[in-house]
Amino acid sequence: MLRKALRKLSRKQLGYFLLAILIAMSLWLGQAQVSQASRVQDRIRGGTQTTETVQHSRLSPEQEIRVGQKMNRDLLRSGEFRLYRNPDIQNYVVGIGERLLPYSDRADELTYTFQVIADDQVNAFATMGGYVYVTTGLMKFADNEAQLASVVGHEIGHIDGKHLLEQIRADAVRRGLMTATGLDESTIAQIGVELLRERPNSRENEYDADQRGLSMMGDAGYAQSAMPDFMQKLADQSGSPPEFLSTHPAPENRVEALEVSIDPNQRNSDGLDSTAYYNRTQALR
Repeated sequence: MLRKALRKLSRKQLGYFLLAILIAMSLWLGQAQVSQASRVQDRIRGGTQTTETVQHSRLSPEQEIRVGQKMNRDLLRSGEFRLYRNPDIQNYVVGIGERLLPYSDRADELTYTFQVIADDQVNAFATMGGYVYVTTGLMKFADNEAQLASVVGHEIGHIDGKHLLEQIRADAVRRGLMTATGLDESTIAQIGVELLRERPNSRENEYDADQRGLSMMGDAGYAQSAMPDFMQKLADQSGSPPEFLSTHPAPENRVEALEVSIDPNQRNSDGLDSTAYYNRTQALR
């Protein structure tokens, strides 16, 4: 019957008929996709996916802040790191961080936290969500405020570049932990703490953090020359290199890259007064 009816249609009528069928199928498929999307949204609202499940393709600033808070709690509760409680020293580092932050790429989306760790090791690191740590040993080793600012800027650069998050994603995939819905925040925090202890940043990440920190220093009015100077001072230490450099790319190469990158139009000299720095950090001596 259908073949007989189609034979009676003119070519033009047949074209209209086929077009109508295609339109009907498109509408049906579109409704099916909308229905499927609605069901996914209903499942999310119903609780099968919680706000603590992080899609592997992205991490919102709010989620990153919560992960950073979890990592901070885990690091401090472990007893491996102890905060240095002197308010003058703590406020000094916070002030340096806040001077650099207006020139950070992510200052508007994260709440940065700068903390001093009571440790004679020369070290500094950053986690996620704006958490930056420097040791008392590093502060004593620095010659001036600009050198300390270069380290703080470098660590902000790691956060701006989302370097630890990249490492966590790669590690989760390698270990088969990544699911279709991503990772929960607690797992991300746990992997992040493990990576901080066991695995260095890549060469590319270190160079990227250097360049970001150098740019922030110049924009904030600090002498950019302090960053390669401090890097060279670390490299010149006799014996084994400090923890801050032991797992990083060759400091000589980083010094050379920094010196080439210094903006010749920025002739800032702020932060180079060694006496003023010694007076501000006298509680550490």
